[in-house]
Amino acid sequence: MNDYEIMLLLDPELAEERGNEIIQRIRDSVDGAQGSWDGHEPWGRRRLAYEIDHKGEAVYHLLLFSAPAETLAEITRVLKITDGVMRYGAYRRVKGSTNTKAPSQIPVGAPASHSAPADGDTARPADDTDGAAE
Repeated sequence: MNDYEIMLLLDPELAEERGNEIIQRIRDSVDGAQGSWDGHEPWGRRRLAYEIDHKGEAVYHLLLFSAPAETLAEITRVLKITDGVMRYGAYRRVKGSTNTKAPSQIPVGAPASHSAPADGDTARPADDTDGAAE
């Protein structure tokens, strides 16, 4: 069993009952595979960073559960073909972590790869092949 979370974006014009059916279907898949349903956090309607299908908003849901990898594959297969699902992201949760936002600053003593260059120049990617002579 692995711990997973799915960020689900539903069409804002979708009836609430239909959204609940989609979430219940996911829960039934988890329960059918002897997984455990850890929670459902409805985040509500939020503005999108960019339009999807000419829509500027979506209804967000965070689904937390534990299940075998095969169950996650089946859930994502079904979400791909389900009307009303605008986007989704399925991720494996790290053991012992909680849902908190990332730190806003790099802690003191962090590895040099996370800090800005000392001379103030921006770092270039290692695989930069723009052909410019230096």
